[in-house]
Amino acid sequence: MISYFSSCACFTDRRKFPTFFRVIPNDDYQVKAIAQLLIHFNWTWVGLVRGDHEYGRFAVQGLLQELQGTQVCVAYQEMIPLLYNRKRALEIMQVMRSSLAKVVVVFSAEGEMTPFLRDYMNQNITGIQWVASEAWVTASVFTGSEYYPFLGGTIGFGIRKGHIQKLWEYLQTVNPQQYPDNVLVHELWEALYGCSSSQSFGSRLPSCSGQELLLEQHSAYMNTSSPRVAYNVYKAVYAVAHSLHNLLLCQKDRGPFLNNSCAQSNNIHPWQLQHYLQEVTFDIDGEEVNFDLKGDSIPYYDVINWQRGTGGNIEFVNVGLFDGTKSAGEELVIQDSAIMYAGHQSKVPVSICSTSCFPGYRKAVRRGEPLCCFDCVPCDTGKISNQTNSVDCTFCPEDFWSNENRTACISKKVEFLAYDTLGIILTLIAVVGACLTMAVFAVFFYHRNTAIVRVNNSELSFFILFALTLCFLCCLVFIGEPTVWSCMLRHTAFSITFSLCISCILGKTLVVLAAFTATRPGDNIMKWLGPKQQRAIIFGSTAVQVIICVAWLIDAPPYPSRNTEYERSKIILECSVGSNLAFWCVLGYIGLQACLCFVLAFLARKLPGNFNEAKFITFSMLIFCAVWLAFIPAYISSPGNYADAVESFAILASGFGLLFCLFAPKCYIILLKPEKNTKQHLMGKEKKHSVGAWLDIALSSVTCSQACFLIYLFFFYSSSSCSSSLPPSCNLQKKFILNEMHKPGDVVLGGLFELHLTSVLDEGTFTSEPQQPHCSDFNILGFRHAMTMAFAVEEINKNANLLPNVTLGYSLYDNCGGLLIGLSAAISLASGREEQFVLQQNCSGIPPVIGIVGETQSTFSIAISNVLGLYKMPIVSYYATCSCLSDQQRFPTFFRTIPSDAFQVRAMIKILKYFGWTWVGLLISGDDYGLHVAQSFQSDLLHSGGGCLAYLEVLPWEGDQNELRRIVELMKTSTARVVMVFAHEIHMIQLMKEVVRQNLTGLQWIASEAWSAASVLQTPVLMPYLRGTLGIAIRRGEIPGLMDFLLQIHPEETDNKQTNMVRQYWEYVFQCKFKPTEKAESSETKCTGQEQINNVETEFLDLSNLRPEYNIYKAVYALAYALHNMLQCEPGRGPFSRNSCANQKSLELWQMVHYLTAVNFTTSFGDQVSFDENGDAIPIYDIMNWQWLPDGRTEVVNVGDVKGSESKGEELLLHEDKIFWNFESKKPPRSVCSESCPAGTRMARKKGQPVCCYDCVPCPEGKISNQSNSLECKSCPSDFWSSPQRDHCVLKKTEFLSYNEPLGICLTTSSLLGTFICVVILGVFIHHRQTPMVRANNSELSFLLLVSLKFCFLCSLLFIGQPRLWTCQLRHAAFGISFVLCVSCILVKTVVVVAVFKASKPGGGASLKWFGAMQQRGTVFLLTSIQAAICTVWLVSSSPAPHKNTQYHKDKIVYECVVGSTVGFAVLLGYIGLLALLSFLLAFLARNLPDNFNEAKLITFSMLIFCAVWVAFVPAYINSPGKYADAVEVFAILASSFGLLMALFGPKCYIILLRPERNTKKVIMGRKTNKT
Repeated sequence: MISYFSSCACFTDRRKFPTFFRVIPNDDYQVKAIAQLLIHFNWTWVGLVRGDHEYGRFAVQGLLQELQGTQVCVAYQEMIPLLYNRKRALEIMQVMRSSLAKVVVVFSAEGEMTPFLRDYMNQNITGIQWVASEAWVTASVFTGSEYYPFLGGTIGFGIRKGHIQKLWEYLQTVNPQQYPDNVLVHELWEALYGCSSSQSFGSRLPSCSGQELLLEQHSAYMNTSSPRVAYNVYKAVYAVAHSLHNLLLCQKDRGPFLNNSCAQSNNIHPWQLQHYLQEVTFDIDGEEVNFDLKGDSIPYYDVINWQRGTGGNIEFVNVGLFDGTKSAGEELVIQDSAIMYAGHQSKVPVSICSTSCFPGYRKAVRRGEPLCCFDCVPCDTGKISNQTNSVDCTFCPEDFWSNENRTACISKKVEFLAYDTLGIILTLIAVVGACLTMAVFAVFFYHRNTAIVRVNNSELSFFILFALTLCFLCCLVFIGEPTVWSCMLRHTAFSITFSLCISCILGKTLVVLAAFTATRPGDNIMKWLGPKQQRAIIFGSTAVQVIICVAWLIDAPPYPSRNTEYERSKIILECSVGSNLAFWCVLGYIGLQACLCFVLAFLARKLPGNFNEAKFITFSMLIFCAVWLAFIPAYISSPGNYADAVESFAILASGFGLLFCLFAPKCYIILLKPEKNTKQHLMGKEKKHSVGAWLDIALSSVTCSQACFLIYLFFFYSSSSCSSSLPPSCNLQKKFILNEMHKPGDVVLGGLFELHLTSVLDEGTFTSEPQQPHCSDFNILGFRHAMTMAFAVEEINKNANLLPNVTLGYSLYDNCGGLLIGLSAAISLASGREEQFVLQQNCSGIPPVIGIVGETQSTFSIAISNVLGLYKMPIVSYYATCSCLSDQQRFPTFFRTIPSDAFQVRAMIKILKYFGWTWVGLLISGDDYGLHVAQSFQSDLLHSGGGCLAYLEVLPWEGDQNELRRIVELMKTSTARVVMVFAHEIHMIQLMKEVVRQNLTGLQWIASEAWSAASVLQTPVLMPYLRGTLGIAIRRGEIPGLMDFLLQIHPEETDNKQTNMVRQYWEYVFQCKFKPTEKAESSETKCTGQEQINNVETEFLDLSNLRPEYNIYKAVYALAYALHNMLQCEPGRGPFSRNSCANQKSLELWQMVHYLTAVNFTTSFGDQVSFDENGDAIPIYDIMNWQWLPDGRTEVVNVGDVKGSESKGEELLLHEDKIFWNFESKKPPRSVCSESCPAGTRMARKKGQPVCCYDCVPCPEGKISNQSNSLECKSCPSDFWSSPQRDHCVLKKTEFLSYNEPLGICLTTSSLLGTFICVVILGVFIHHRQTPMVRANNSELSFLLLVSLKFCFLCSLLFIGQPRLWTCQLRHAAFGISFVLCVSCILVKTVVVVAVFKASKPGGGASLKWFGAMQQRGTVFLLTSIQAAICTVWLVSSSPAPHKNTQYHKDKIVYECVVGSTVGFAVLLGYIGLLALLSFLLAFLARNLPDNFNEAKLITFSMLIFCAVWVAFVPAYINSPGKYADAVEVFAILASSFGLLMALFGPKCYIILLRPERNTKKVIMGRKTNKT
C-alpha cells in the first residue's frame, strides 16, 4: 500500500505496518515544522483544534512533545466531532473567542472543517490567525471571497507542489460520453453542470448530453498549475510502476529472492513487489523519490499563505519551504516580507498569554495556569534580571547593587569622607588652622622676650601651639579612603595630640594657681611647679594616653571595614574602632583632663584680671567640653562618612576654640597694642581705666568670643547638610493457521485470548515469501482466560432460565500477543471457518459468531473494532482499557467489562496525591494503551495540580537492550523515587531484567491493571526490587464451579492438530510432547494425555485471585443476556422498525448491539453489570500491594479500592496500615522534585524544568507567605511587618519616646526634678524677697523667670508619650512661648543692668525712666506676644500633626509629630535664637562692669550655655532617627533650662542660704573691703 495522503506518524511502525509506504511526509515532520513556525513568530500562546481521528490525535500529541522545552504553551485543546455537532462546535468557538490566544493550530480534514468554518463565519469571529495542517491548507473549497475576512492570512504547511505534464489535456477527455459506465464520471458531470446524466423519475435537473465543455469557471477541477495531492498520487503510481519495472528487468540467477531467483512475470506475488518498492529510487522533474526503512519519503513542505487574489478570492501563495533533510534549526525558510496575516495585516500578530517581562522584572507563574501565563514582578532591591522573561531575579555580588531599573549590577557606591566638597572644606580649614597656629608660633617666638610671652609661661605656650598644630593636621587622617595605617593612626594621633595640648593647658592652669598662691608670705609652692615639674606633668599626662593607645593597638586595633548593613546600596568604608572600650577610654581620658582644667580655671577666674589667663582657659575649656559633649550624640547618630566629618569638625572646632581663646587676646596685644605688652601693665600697676576704657577692653574681647561662636556654628551646620454485484459464491483467499478451540452450537460466541506472549515475525526483507508468525512463550493464564469463557458457555447451556432451547457454542483463538495474528483471528471469526460458502438469495442466515469476547490489548481492540465495526459486530472486551474506545462514534459496537484508562488515570492521581508524590516517572508501552494513558495522565495531572512527570519513556516492544539500558540509567539518575508503569507483562519482564542487571533499588513501583497481579513477575529474583509495589487491579470475583471445570480439561485423542489449545496447555504443564522431535527424543517426554493435573503445582489452578477471568465471565453473560432478551421479544412489541423483533434464524449483528446497550443483570458474586452510553462498565478497581512473606512466598494483598461515582467522582479508600513498604523506614518514600516550600518562602521555578522543580526563596522583608508552596509573597499591610520567619504579619513595633523606657523615665525624672528645683528656688526667693540679693537683681523679673523656667521644664513632658494631635500642636508652641518668656526676662534683666550702670554716670539718670517696672513688663509681654503670634499663625496655617513614619525603619512605625510648616518651626527657633543672641551680646559687653554690681557675667555664662546647647541641637536633631529626635529636643530643653537655672540662680541661692552675711546692700554695692 502506498498512501498519498495518510500522514499519521503511527504508520512508521514496521512491526505493525510492514507493507505500508507513503509519498507524503509523516506528521512528525509537520509538527516539527509547525513548532518552528510558532517559535519563529514568537507565538507563545496558541489554541489547538483537531479532528476526531488518529490523524488529529497523533498530530496534537506530537506537537505537544515538540513544544516541550520551548516557550510555547497551549491555551486550549478542542476536538471537532467526527459526526459534526453544531452545539459542540459553538462551544469550541466560544472558547476561541474568549481566549487570549489569537493563533489557532488546526489538525483536521477538509470535510470536518467545512461545516465548522461555516458556523464560524456565521458567528462573525475575526482576528484569528489560523495555522493549517497539510490536510486542509490547500482546500479549494475555502477560496471564495466570502472566506477571506475570516480566513485571510492563514499560514500552513502544504504538500509540495509539482508539475504533471498533459494532465490538463487528459482531464479534457474525461466525460460521460467517453466513460458511459463510470458512475464517478457521471457524478462529476452532475456536480460541474447541475444536470442529471439519467432521467430518473421525479428528477428536476436537466439531462446531461455528455458533450458539455469544461469551462474556465471549473477552475477547482481544471486548475493543474500547481497540483499537490494529485502530484502525490502521480508519484505513488510511478513508484509502483518503477518497482514493477525493476522486478521485470531481473536477470535470471541474479535475483534478490531464494537461490538468487527472480519473480515470475505470470505469477507475481505481492510480497515480491514489496521488496522492490523498498529499494525504488527515481526522479520526477528533478525531484528524487524513494522510501526509507520506515516507508517514508523525503520530507518537504511548502509554506502556504492565504492572500487576497483577483476578484477577492483567496490565493495560495508560497512564502517558504521546510526541508526535513537539513540540519536542525535550518529546515524552515520563510520570506517574512511576503506574508499577509489575519485581518489583512502586514504586521505579525501577537499571541501571548502574558506580555514579556522586561529586564528588571521576573516571571511569577500563576497557580494552576500554564507556564506562559505569568505576572511580571519587579525585582527586589539588590536583585536584577538582565534578560527578558527571567524566571527569577539573581542577587548581585556582595560589592554590587542593582541599578534603578534592576537590569544590571553596578558597583556599590563607595562612601567615605573623600576629598570632595565636604572633604576639601575640612582640609582647607585644617590647613588654615595649622598655618594659623604656626603663624602664632612665629609671633610668639619672635616676641619671646616680651613680657606677655614670658609672663604667661612661654615654654608651655610653645608646647600648646605645637600640640594644636598636630591637632589640626591629625584631622587630615580622617579624610580619604580608610587604610590599615590611617585607621590605626587617626584615633591615636588625635587622642595623643589633644592629651598633649590639654596637659599643657592643665600645666598652665596649675602654674597660674601656684603663682598666685606664691604671693602669700611663706608659701614656697613654686618649687614644686618649676619647668622640670611642668614638663613632667605634661609628659606623665600624655604618657597615660600613649599607654592606653598602645594597649588598644596591641589588643584590638582599629581596622578598615566595609559596612553594607547601614545602606545596602552602598559600601561605607569606615574605620572600626576594634575595641569600643578602648575608644571610650581615650575619649574619657581627654574629657577627664578637660574637666580638670575647666574646674581649676573656673576657680581661678576671679584672680586679678591682668595677672592670669584663667578666664581665657575657662572660656576655652567651656567651648572644648561643649563641643565634645555635643560630639557624642551627633557621632553616634551620624551615618557613614558623616561620622568622620562630625569627628573632624569636633577636632577643628575645639582646636580653633583653644587657639582663639588662648592666643587671640595675646596676639592682639603683641601686634596691635604693643604699649600694653609691658610688665607694669601685666602686673596691674597702671592707672585704673575709665568706664570707656572698660568698654574698649570688653569690645576688644568680642573678637575672640564671637569668632569662636561663629566658627562653631559654621562647622555644625556644614557637618549636618549633605497554550456491483457479487459472485454467487465466495472462496477464502487465505486460511490463517491459528491456535484455536471450538464447540458447535445454535449460536456461536467468539473469543480472542493471549495464549502466547510473543509472536516471531518474518524479518520483512521480502526476498522470500513471508511465513506466518510463530507463537512462543505459552501463557498459562491466557489459557485460563479462554477456559473461563468455555466454562461460562457451558454454565449458560445448563441454565434452564437463560437461553432455553438455545445451545451456545464458542470459537476461541489465540492472538499470540501480536496485532497481525489477532486481526487475522478476528477476521476468521467474522468470516467463518468454511473454505467456501454459497450465499442465500436474500443474504440471510445466522452469522458465524454473534459477538466476540476480547481483545486483551487496546491497540488490538481498536484495529478489530474499526474493521468488524463496519459489519456491526458486537465486541465485549475484558481487558482493553484505552479511553479512546469510549468514543461510540468511532467504536459503536464496542463494550467492555473493565473500566477505561480515564478512570484508572484519575485513580492513580488520587493515590499520588494521597501520599504527596509530586515527582514521578512514567513508563508506557508504545501502543494505543500506553500512548493514550500518557496523554490523559499529562492532561489530568496538569489540571489537578497533583504533580509533574520527571520523565516519560516508551518501553520497546522488541526488548531493545540499548534502549532499556538507557531507560534504567535515566531512572537511576532521576530524583523521582516513584515509577508508574502502564505497560504489559512482556514489557515488565524485559525491563526488570535490566533493572536487576543494574541493581536499581529504592524505587516505589506503581502498577497499572495490566501487570498489577502478574505472577510471572513475582519471582525470588525480582521481588527484592518489586516488593512493596502498589497497583491498580481489576475487581476480584468468585466463579463457583470453575475449579471442577478446569480439572476436567484433557486433550482429545481425536484432535491431533498442533494448533489445539488444550494440547499446547498439556505440553506446557507436564513438560512433554505429544509428537517429540527426532533430535530430542532422549530429552523430551512423550505426552500420554493421562497425566494427572492434581499432581502438578501450577498457577493455572490458583483461583484465589480471579480478576480478568471475572471480567470474561461477565462479558459472556452480557452477550448471553442480550441474546436472551432479544429472543424473548414479543412480536408487535419489539424495539425495531414497526415494533418488530429479531428472527432467530436470521439474526442481524446490529440487533445484538441494541440489546447489549440495555443489558442489566447481577452476577452470583453480587456485582451489577450494565453499560453506559459509552459502552463502559461501572468503574471499580482494587488497590493491591505486593508483599514478600518471610517463607519466601509472595502475596498480593488488597489494601483498598477506588470507585467511580457520578456525584462524587473517584472515591479512594486506603488501609495504609496494611501496606508493606520496601524501604528501611517502613514508611512511604518521599518523591518530590523539590521539597515543599514552608511558610515564609516562595517557590521560584527552575528555568527549563517542570513546575514541580523550584527553589524556595525566602520572602523579603515586609512580605510573607502563610501557606506552604506559595507562588508569591504577599506584602503586609502598611501597619504590619513580616515576622522573623516571614510566615505572618505582625504589628509593626511602634516607636516613640515612652514613659516606660529608661530614656523616657530619665528625661521625665529630670524634667520633674528641674521643675521641683524651680519651685524650691521660687520658694526661697519669696521667703527672702526683702533681702538685698533678691531685690537688687530685679525680683519681679526673677520670679517671672523662675515661672517660665518651670514651664520650660514641664513642656518637655509633652515630647514624651505617643504623639497625639493636641500634644503635637502644644509641644512646640509651649516650648517656644516658654523659652521666649524666659529669654525675654533675661534680655530685660540685661538691659536693666546696662541702664542702671549708665544711670550711675553724671546726667545718665534719665535713661532709667525708660526701664521702669511697667516698661519691663511691657517689653516681656511684647516679646512673648510676638512668639505667641508666630505660634498662632503656624497652628492655623499648617498645624503640627501626629504622623506614622514607616520610611526610616521599614519594620517599625515611628510615631512623630511632623512640624507641618518647616518655615514656622524655623521662625520659632530663630526668634528664640535672636533673643538669646541679643541677650548674650549685651551681657558679654557688660561682663566687665563692677563685679558686685550686676549679674552680667552670670547671664553671659547662661547664654553661652544656652546658645551652645541649641547650636549643637540642630545637627543632632537632624541626624537623630525617630524617638531620638524627640529625646535630643528634650535634652536640649532640659540642658538649656538647667544651664539657665544654675547659672542665674545657683550663685544667688548660695549666698542666700550659705553665705547670708554677704546678702547685704554694702557687699552688693561693692563698698565692703575685699579680703584676700
